[in-house]
Amino acid sequence: MSSNRFIDRSPAHAIAPLLDDGVYLASERTFYRVLGADRPLRERRQQRRHPVYGAPELLATRPNQVWSWDITKLKGPVAGTWYHLYVILDLYSRYVVGWAVFDRESKTLARRLIDVTCDRQGIRPGELTIHADRGNAMRSTDVAELLAALGVRKSHSRPYCSNDNPYSESQFRTLKYSPEYPSRFGSLQDARLFGGVFFGWYNGEHRHSGIAMLPPSSVHHGHAEEMLGRRNEVLAEAYRRYPERFVKGVPKAGMVPSAVWINKPSAIVVAAGAESLN
Repeated sequence: MSSNRFIDRSPAHAIAPLLDDGVYLASERTFYRVLGADRPLRERRQQRRHPVYGAPELLATRPNQVWSWDITKLKGPVAGTWYHLYVILDLYSRYVVGWAVFDRESKTLARRLIDVTCDRQGIRPGELTIHADRGNAMRSTDVAELLAALGVRKSHSRPYCSNDNPYSESQFRTLKYSPEYPSRFGSLQDARLFGGVFFGWYNGEHRHSGIAMLPPSSVHHGHAEEMLGRRNEVLAEAYRRYPERFVKGVPKAGMVPSAVWINKPSAIVVAAGAESLN
């Protein structure tokens, strides 16, 4: 069974040709017993060598250091029709730096959106990493060539591991569970109009629990400290007027995490107060 002639055949498929050649070595059951003891007999799929994918380790301590992007489907006017929402999210601030709705998933459209967004955000070579899952558009040569030209590092999730892209998944959940989200969109234009309203609200008004209940725009554009300072002034005044209501002393507003990450980098010591979503 270890000869080149029968190396990839089962005992039954080896015995029959041998009998045709006038050779009898053993019964099929004996072949299986010998092979089982010698351990060359295994289920064929277990013999395949699968590539080993390391967990992505990404750390952001400021805006425009790590972005996450993904594509989700929006239901069209009738069953079987879909629109595709592309969203690029800044990890540190949770600010949506770029989005678009198209009628298809396309590496060319993805490349265009990333290019425009990098230009709008003033991204310089060597300062940004863009993370995505392993979809066709995400791993396309077009996108890879653009990122190389812009000096942007790329990162991908492990196959079938949604935990490697938690920020984009969480943002899509916020979108699809919003009260205004319709069961279906009447047209591509309707989907784009909804996106304009939703992302305006999300960036400018939505109080995000991961960034001290501040709007993403305030963190992305450097206004977080000012807003938290005003909150602390209000709390200090409340304590001055009603100290008996605060048994633990002067209350304080929350703090924006000093760092966020996907799969905490083992080689990096992160300051206290950093936040992890994985």
